Amino acid sequence: MASASAQHARVLSGMRPTGRLHLGHYHGVLKNWLELQHEYECFFFVADWHALTTHYEDPSIIPESTHELVIDWLAAGINPGSATIFVQSRVPEHAELHLLLSMITPLGWLERVPTYKDQQERLKERDLATYGFLGYPLLQSADILVYKAGQVPVGEDQVAHVELTREVARRFNHLYGREPGFEDKAEEAKRKMGKKNAKLFDSLKRRYQEQGDQEALEVARALIEGQGNITLSDRERLFGYLEGGGRVILPEPQPLLTKASKMPGLDGQKMSKSYRNTISLRDTPAEVEKALRTMPTDPARVRRTDPGEPEKCPVWQFHQVYSNEQVRDWVQQGCRSAGIGCLECKQPIVDGVLAELMPIQARALEYEAQPELVRSVLNEGCEKARDVARETLEEVRHAMSLVMA
Repeated sequence: MASASAQHARVLSGMRPTGRLHLGHYHGVLKNWLELQHEYECFFFVADWHALTTHYEDPSIIPESTHELVIDWLAAGINPGSATIFVQSRVPEHAELHLLLSMITPLGWLERVPTYKDQQERLKERDLATYGFLGYPLLQSADILVYKAGQVPVGEDQVAHVELTREVARRFNHLYGREPGFEDKAEEAKRKMGKKNAKLFDSLKRRYQEQGDQEALEVARALIEGQGNITLSDRERLFGYLEGGGRVILPEPQPLLTKASKMPGLDGQKMSKSYRNTISLRDTPAEVEKALRTMPTDPARVRRTDPGEPEKCPVWQFHQVYSNEQVRDWVQQGCRSAGIGCLECKQPIVDGVLAELMPIQARALEYEAQPELVRSVLNEGCEKARDVARETLEEVRHAMSLVMA
């Protein structure tokens, strides 16, 4: 069983398999993952069941899309030695926990998730009147809770999903964490810490529960962690006793807010396949150069001699991502004075994007040539993920009396 501090240091994140990734994915998600994998115990998964919630009519593309997605992750620098990479559907404990959590989750909690109505509006051409679509936020909760992840990297629009997960975990712990004689067992566990530590624990517990002192909570957690003469079950009881509840079976995760991606699409909108304005991580240099050279510019610059306004030009947004201050000053001055043409303005962008993609594409070619290596990474990752998930489900089943006496 993982300790509370280890759980707090565990991060979980996933992506739906929709094919090859583009620069928007790289700047919005993958660059963040690259940092997280060295700071936390990371679990990154291919959310193939989530893909079915909106694309259930044609699942035939999912296997190939999964393979391509993982190649892009590895090529971008996600290291299977630092992070666990796996496929959601190959860890059936996700589905079992989803089912068990669905027994205790009020329907209204799911209907109020902001993205539920938002996606219904945006995807009107799809039949989303399914239990799977309504329940997908709860499946996300199961994805997080089955690994007892303490941190979930999300943008501001996804914080509501983490909050739902926290509510579900709280409800589960309230219903099933109060084992018979819980307080007596917690007091007994406290005594095993010795008189001095037990007295300190009581003091910290009072400060947290009566005054909301977060520092006292952290010190008390560290005190519990440092006890070598108590069992894992006693440790979990003490964590629950400290926080005023029962035994913490499913810890509540925290949102790890990520910066919004500044990577625009070729037309100035958000980079998205649905807008057909993307540059794929594996587009050839010729394709990249053509896409950038033909992207729209300030409509006021009809002729080379017409002055322009960078703020009205999609190319300027690329300069904010790829150019240094000196180049941006050159663009501002040259565009407004018609001292440079649009193709001249785009050249530093072409050079910057190609330089960024070169090492990614070199690694992608290696993985494309070794499909068995990609399968091996996934096999090992799925096995490791399932070991962790099994431990959680064993606790959950026991708490819900779903074990033979």
